Amino acid sequence: MFLKGPERFRSMNRRQALRDGALGFGAIALTSLLADRAYGAETASKRPRPPGSHRPSRARNIIFLYMDGGVSQVDSFDPKPRLRQEDGKPFRMKMEPTQFEENGAVLGNLWDFKAYGQNGLPVSDLFPFVGSCADDLCVIRSMFSNFSEHNAANYFLHTGSGMAGRPSMGAWTTYGLGSENQDLPGYVVLDGGLIPSGGVDCFASGFLPASYQASLLQNQMPALANVQPLESNTRLQQNKLATLGALDAGTVQALGRHDALETAIANYELAYRMQMAVPEATDITGETAATQRLYGLESSFVHTRNYGRQCLVARRLIERGVRFIELTCPRAHADARWDAHGDLKNNHSLNARAIDQPIAALLKDLKSRGLLDETLVVWSGEFGRTPFAQGRDGRDHNPFGFSLWLAGGGIRGGMSYGATDDYGYKAVENKVSIHDLHATMLHLLGLDHERLTFRFGGRDYRLTDVHGNVLNAVIT
Repeated sequence: MFLKGPERFRSMNRRQALRDGALGFGAIALTSLLADRAYGAETASKRPRPPGSHRPSRARNIIFLYMDGGVSQVDSFDPKPRLRQEDGKPFRMKMEPTQFEENGAVLGNLWDFKAYGQNGLPVSDLFPFVGSCADDLCVIRSMFSNFSEHNAANYFLHTGSGMAGRPSMGAWTTYGLGSENQDLPGYVVLDGGLIPSGGVDCFASGFLPASYQASLLQNQMPALANVQPLESNTRLQQNKLATLGALDAGTVQALGRHDALETAIANYELAYRMQMAVPEATDITGETAATQRLYGLESSFVHTRNYGRQCLVARRLIERGVRFIELTCPRAHADARWDAHGDLKNNHSLNARAIDQPIAALLKDLKSRGLLDETLVVWSGEFGRTPFAQGRDGRDHNPFGFSLWLAGGGIRGGMSYGATDDYGYKAVENKVSIHDLHATMLHLLGLDHERLTFRFGGRDYRLTDVHGNVLNAVIT
């Protein structure tokens, strides 16, 4: 029993004084923890909710294959014969301001295209493995972004805002649907070696409760720092947690319930459960030799092996109910990502070599296991690249028209949607915004992007702000 007022001090013995003093000093540390959104925040329930909270869903999970830096659309999924016809000639359209203003002549696409699948979907020679999955792909060729600089464009792609501080799409997804596995985070980012421009704010929970931010796993064993317990046996660790729980219960009894404290406790409890679940989920040694070959784990190119491991771990996480998984790029072209301001041929060749086989393996493996129908796979960078040269052998940033593709999770395969002009410079037909992409992703999960809101600072926020339309034409 906790006494209050003067009566408390009259009846306090030495042991009570030490106990209350200890809790008082602990409260100082607790105040610091509660100010850190990684440990505590006002929170809604994290109980899992089934997909389809607003409507019947087509997908249960999302895998986002992030192509950091911006892939050239005219060299990958949007063939433009005019570029080769006018290679080296002056560009005949008005040039919009670019990032570095070293604009040159028209630069012909550097790779040939082949028709794949039953509908003859054109894919460049950069991606022969992905091309073999053409019947499952919907290529959107009319994407556009509001930003041409990496940081702002990355925030926009991930959070729907060009500024840092907003919740990422993965955080919105887990906020709307919860997690299917209480021993693993609902939102995981697999670090391939390159954190995008803008940093980990791209994966943050923003003003949503801290429990919805991404957990960053390394592409190695162990995948998580400090995942190995310090105690010699589990009983010791459980005793420590039980003691913490008793102290927390006393604090709650004395001070009342506090969402921030409960969130911090929940995060510590999840961390304990992850010590068992994460090593098991990310350990690929039990996969068959055929599966490891499929993903390129025997490739002579180290970056194919690295990205193959990411893709295989992503499949394992999907099997275990992780809701949203993002894969980042390996260092195939040093730190340049897909950001080919120069040396375009080498840059895109190395990056494509790293990801092509593993991504195709992921799609085929998910499909063979009956998981592709309920897993939405999204492949995209933050923008595209110019059809004219930067300097002699590069392309600058181009937010006005670029390509991405979707697969699985209720998407129509074997098709393209939208179009750019004859140069591949600007989206001109069925233009698709980042907000439209987000609205469609949430729709396939069974969430209405206009109803998935969170009140902050006196207004209701959502991933799509006040924009966004579902792309019904690409949904089965």
